[in-house]
Amino acid sequence: MTTQVLFGDSYKVIEERAKWVRIRNSFDKYEGWIDRKQFFEISENVYKDIEKTGHQNLVLDLAAVVKVNESQLQSILIGSSLPNINEENKFEIESLTFHFDGSFINVSEKQSKSKLIENSFMYLNAPYLWGGKTPFGIDCSGFTQMVYKLNGYKLPRDAYQQAEIGTTLSFVEEAEAGDLAFFDNEEGSITHVGMLLDDGKIIHASGKVRIDPIDHHGIYNIENKTYSHKLRLIKKVIK
Repeated sequence: MTTQVLFGDSYKVIEERAKWVRIRNSFDKYEGWIDRKQFFEISENVYKDIEKTGHQNLVLDLAAVVKVNESQLQSILIGSSLPNINEENKFEIESLTFHFDGSFINVSEKQSKSKLIENSFMYLNAPYLWGGKTPFGIDCSGFTQMVYKLNGYKLPRDAYQQAEIGTTLSFVEEAEAGDLAFFDNEEGSITHVGMLLDDGKIIHASGKVRIDPIDHHGIYNIENKTYSHKLRLIKKVIK
């Protein structure tokens, strides 16, 4: 698994096989294969409509429920999209009518930078899962992508891609809570990302979503009394 498709995500089909479909996610343009049983076709007009406004209303509960056509219940997770939801908490996609039972946030106007911290704590202690994007399993770049998504900002999917955007800072001391820190391996490739907090701390997904001290060397693991990740650069994405 390289990533996850959440409820409300739209995508373009770029290749089809008997049991698998290769897709390109409209949110971050990430490509991968899904099981054909997960495939639900919509018209081009509906797809374009969802691309424009489909990621403005995002589920804020760790887990919530939608009722499909007044009968079937479906569980959905935080960060899922509710395209064109109305005042009755209903929305339609092709022939299906959905009724949402839960809380959501409209991010058409970007949230304040301080909300990043609040959103990040909702994932605290979530287990690490390569390619994961939910509180039931998440990786380092999935974590930062989802936290920023809940604030109305689009980040690329992988850590090295996220490192290519924003403004580079020279020192840890220049950074603010909400800025992103990137870490490389022995070959110099960026393989890890986390979000800075106040007081020399960072929240990141490593084994689980956790908070650790950080300095100009990198992330220090108090339990092991050693540096777990070597700092490469710090980026300011939101001013």
